[in-house]
Amino acid sequence: MSRRAAAPTVLEGRGVSPGVAIGRAVCIETRGGEVYRFPLAEAAVEGEVARLGEAVERARQELKATEARARRELGDQLVAIFGAQALLLEDRALLGRTEARIRDERVNAEWAVHKTAEELAERFEQLEHARFRERGDDLRDVTRLLLRSLQGVAHHELEELEGDVVIVAHDLTPSEAVRLGRQRVAGFALETGGPTSHTAIIARDLCIPLVTGLAGVTRLVTDDDPVIVDGERGRVVLHPAAADLDRYRRRRRRRAAREARLLETRSEPCVSRDRVAVQLMANIDLPEEIDEAVRYGATGIGLYRSEFLYIESSPGLPTEEDHLRTYRRLLDAVHPHPVVIRTFDLGGRKLAREVMETEEDNPVLGLRGIRLTLGRPEVFESQLRALLRAGVGRNLGVMLPMVSTLEEVRQFRELAGRVRAQLAAEGIEHTPRLRLGVMIEVPSAALIADHLAAEVDFFSLGTNDLIQYSMAVDRNNEHVGYLYRPLHPAILRMIRFVVDSAQQAGIEVSMCGEMAADPRYTALLLGLGLRQLSVSSRAIPEIKSRIRELSVAELGPVTERCLKLASAADVEAELDSYLGTGVATAEGAGTVR
Repeated sequence: MSRRAAAPTVLEGRGVSPGVAIGRAVCIETRGGEVYRFPLAEAAVEGEVARLGEAVERARQELKATEARARRELGDQLVAIFGAQALLLEDRALLGRTEARIRDERVNAEWAVHKTAEELAERFEQLEHARFRERGDDLRDVTRLLLRSLQGVAHHELEELEGDVVIVAHDLTPSEAVRLGRQRVAGFALETGGPTSHTAIIARDLCIPLVTGLAGVTRLVTDDDPVIVDGERGRVVLHPAAADLDRYRRRRRRRAAREARLLETRSEPCVSRDRVAVQLMANIDLPEEIDEAVRYGATGIGLYRSEFLYIESSPGLPTEEDHLRTYRRLLDAVHPHPVVIRTFDLGGRKLAREVMETEEDNPVLGLRGIRLTLGRPEVFESQLRALLRAGVGRNLGVMLPMVSTLEEVRQFRELAGRVRAQLAAEGIEHTPRLRLGVMIEVPSAALIADHLAAEVDFFSLGTNDLIQYSMAVDRNNEHVGYLYRPLHPAILRMIRFVVDSAQQAGIEVSMCGEMAADPRYTALLLGLGLRQLSVSSRAIPEIKSRIRELSVAELGPVTERCLKLASAADVEAELDSYLGTGVATAEGAGTVR
């Protein structure tokens, strides 16, 4: 009775998978229990190694069942995630070191697995780019699976429960998300996680609302508590009142009807009311996502993050043939539309130590992206060779990350020229010229965009990093996340300067950051002059619908007014007044009201 009488409480987090979920809370402890160290007699060591082998086989069979379920329910798009996890169960870096620790330290298998995984996870955590840190998610997933197998602990099953449930947890690994995702789960509410995590991707593919950044939510919720998950606004409502439930149910019905209408119009041209054409392309991480991009109406790939190939090959680097096979697959799938492949955006302490043989105190501001490419060109030569080969007869764009100076572009052109000469000497067919672009994600690049425009063929605005570097704020830090404001006048002025510089030089300019995927900002982006946007595939129908509602000719005056304002709040108010809808964002994660 006391839970029913509790007052409604709203938690603010980050919505990373849209939609509305209403259900009963089911709290899951995912951080695991204590793992103890037990010494072994010498005679028991080989038996413990054998016990590890049996546990690995059980874990492999469970993972195979999860992969089969993912293939049935998600299609092929994300099966590669579980293939990568299966490879970890063969990885000598994990199993070889674990067996060696059992033998050398004479300890139980659970402790050996725990300590070995801890060491490997630390290496992934030191990689500053989110995609490499997510390789650590795979490792944690496999480690949990292996420890359950060793300890004989059953995983979570929800079939016996009645009605929709909302999973409340500290975090979820990809296989847990898949396993739970078809067991009457209506939504996820997590303390940690970001929009690019594999778990977020799976939630979006399963159309399950997910809110992350809910600090302390596992302490605030008890099993069976009524919960609403608002994946669009990044809110979770505990103990909702009857009026709250009615309001969110109406929103859910309206959303379902709207999504059905949007899918019916996905083949219509992407033009504004006054017939201004806008090209909508897709951002992808996995080659398997290409079918989804086409299905949702993408007219090209505006950003392929080639770091995924590194993740698949880690701890090594992909071969030239690995690159070539992937690039040709992408280019053939969307031909004659463009594919923009970003060169490796690698960096962090691990890469600095193992590739450059140096240590870095602040790797996020250190040797990463184009800097690492130029610092050790022999490491990245295979990627350049594959790009030059894949570009023959195809609409390929090559984009450089983390450019901050004009000299970096010129040095890369010299490097590409040397690789091109090697291919010619070997008699290997290749494109005579790369269509070269740069990511505008560093303030210095934005402020010299007029000079860069004379050196490259296109720009792509990476607003995620541009905002973070400009505002000196980590948007995943709950203490300062409120300062991450896409509508800050400084950001808008940089975008306008970049767009103007590109137009004056006669080169293309697009935006591939998360700002482009938010329909609240579409009017302003068109008013700033952008005519190419690259977004997640599922965002395309919504953005296209918003574009078709707008008149570009009418956006000029409101955009000019916004550029003269002094704060993000003022810009939001101006857009609210023009559009008649709220554009203000709940940037602060983890607050309770």
